[in-house]
Amino acid sequence: MARKTLLAAGVAALGLSGCTLQMGGPVPGTVEHAAATVSRAYDCGLRVDRARVLARLDRQQRQAFLAANAGYAVKSYKAPHSCEEAERQRVAGELKALARR
Repeated sequence: MARKTLLAAGVAALGLSGCTLQMGGPVPGTVEHAAATVSRAYDCGLRVDRARVLARLDRQQRQAFLAANAGYAVKSYKAPHSCEEAERQRVAGELKALARR
């Protein structure tokens, strides 16, 4: 019985260690990250040229961007609708990079 408990604890520990290795948000450079950045820019009150961002993506990426952006729009209702100056500057820089891609 003690062996089974010890084995179960070991398996649980391995499973939980995998949870800590995953990131909390989308991976930078992906379409999902671009959508999250655009959504956060809206939350920060920045002017967003979505048409320019979409123009830089290929056809398949556009569909994925629009789907991800719609999902983030729903989530943004629960997000803080203001940000500190440092975050605002960071998001503005990422947004400029997305428009130049």
